[in-house]
Amino acid sequence: MNKEEIIKACGAEIIRDSVSGNFKISTDTRTIKQNEIYLPLKGENFDGENFINDAIKNGAIGYFTTRDIVKDEAKLVLKVRDTLKAYLQLAQYYRNNINPKVIAITGSSGKTTTKEMMYAIAKQKFNTIKTISNHNNEIGFCQTVFSIDKSTEVLIIEMGMRGLGEIELITKHAQPDIAIVTNSGSAHIGRLKSLDNIAKAKCEIALGLKDSGTFIALDQDIIKNNLDFAGEKIYYSLRDVEILDKQPSYTKFLYKGKEYEMQIEGDYNISNSLSAIEAGYKLGMTYDEIRKGLYSYKPIEKRWEAEEIRGLKVINDSYNANPESMKASVSTFVELYPNPVVILGDMGELGNDEKEFHREVGRYFSKMKNVKFLTVGNLSKEIANELENKGVWVKHFSNNKEVSCYIIDNLDIGNTIFLKASRAMKFEEIIDNLKRGNI
Repeated sequence: MNKEEIIKACGAEIIRDSVSGNFKISTDTRTIKQNEIYLPLKGENFDGENFINDAIKNGAIGYFTTRDIVKDEAKLVLKVRDTLKAYLQLAQYYRNNINPKVIAITGSSGKTTTKEMMYAIAKQKFNTIKTISNHNNEIGFCQTVFSIDKSTEVLIIEMGMRGLGEIELITKHAQPDIAIVTNSGSAHIGRLKSLDNIAKAKCEIALGLKDSGTFIALDQDIIKNNLDFAGEKIYYSLRDVEILDKQPSYTKFLYKGKEYEMQIEGDYNISNSLSAIEAGYKLGMTYDEIRKGLYSYKPIEKRWEAEEIRGLKVINDSYNANPESMKASVSTFVELYPNPVVILGDMGELGNDEKEFHREVGRYFSKMKNVKFLTVGNLSKEIANELENKGVWVKHFSNNKEVSCYIIDNLDIGNTIFLKASRAMKFEEIIDNLKRGNI
């Protein structure tokens, strides 16, 4: 953007101005380039304005400030009241100038998988940009927007949240054409206190949705009851699906009379794909384009990531976990793989009832036959207790090293291992231990 656009977009006050031309915005003094403008973000434990000198030293032509900080070396100094608000305003202005179709995605689980499926589909026809990794907060939104250019036709934005109002903030600056809610469950109940509050927070995505846009969501009453959007709504469900074939790393199904294939297993992944399919049609894509794109999707790191280690087949799905996703993924694994060994770790952010959530998962798994369970961590002890009470084979371990030693000493090449836990459990350590062998 040129200087005049930057000033107009965020209502900045000019403190110093001796430049002209087009400029990029940078929030990181470590990667800032010559002639970029430094925008210092602030947090609870940091203040980017403390690094203005570093920005100028590394090539910044100017900077934003919330104070009257004027450095002699700077050629452009702009004052704003709130740098994050300015960043969002700049991103919105830039997004509107490029004007791609925007697809916004959120949900208690499956949002990153759905984003990747949506990207695999959309890029069959359109120049498409998506949220980088899991950078799904307001800063990640801005970073993603500033990665597009005039050739970008579709922009896919993943929206996460830590509390009420956060998705609303992002979506009102994103102004999506299509909004997707994959589901509303118990993830983050520790922060939001109730299932209704979680659904309300997810449905905030529709508050920025264009009047002419489309809201797509899993057919859940709790979503419908918390939605405030008068425009087009599409609800999908596994009830509308006929599963034709289920194998490890392969699924074939019929949805609304059309056949689709995926190189991944799991009913919950079918569910995720339905929203991406519906969005593909809203973009004007053909059946062949959507089918080809969906089949090209491959799971990303720590999401059903399969590999063979010392003769053992290991599937790592430990990117994140909540009660719903843990039940769904383990059920799929047990259904499709012989001699299953399930390693479960703690689920985070479940609030005051976290122990009961773990017990309930244990009771659910206690109905499974011919499965060995290994649990790791303080909370997963509750899962183990429920399994043990029902006579299910289970062993509990305090940490990743202990369970790794047990696997190496006791499991053979006939077993397939499945890992599921919240990220904080760092189950990738188990993978690394198995590869090394000498713990």
